[in-house]
Amino acid sequence: IQTMPSETMTSAKSSCSVCHEALEAHTETYCNVCGLAFHLNQRSDIPGKDCGEVSISDEHLGLEFFCRNCIELEPADSGALGDIMDAGEAALAAGLTEEQLVAAAEEGKIAHRRTKGGTYLFERRAVLLFVRERASL
Repeated sequence: IQTMPSETMTSAKSSCSVCHEALEAHTETYCNVCGLAFHLNQRSDIPGKDCGEVSISDEHLGLEFFCRNCIELEPADSGALGDIMDAGEAALAAGLTEEQLVAAAEEGKIAHRRTKGGTYLFERRAVLLFVRERASL
């Protein structure tokens, strides 16, 4: 059983947490780790995008869904320039508004840096860990 994330996406139409493109009914799936929506084509007769994977859980004898962000969340990947996001990108990845993400950062709930110009910067790993923690509450 998949559950919907507690926060809604910032746009009226759901978008993929990996590629940020619009989701279609036959490709909308929710990650069992972070709880965010991503593309996973569930039909072989209709073309569709895959931004994650599905596997069978030996422990639960059921399907488990994983977005590419959570699959690729490895400590060795941390620190690359592509892993640094501004508040807008990080908010999309977290399924929050930019204001909600900045508020969480100011409350010390998510690791971030702030430039002299006031720009908030986040590491992809920190954003995904924050999402995981929120999903487990």
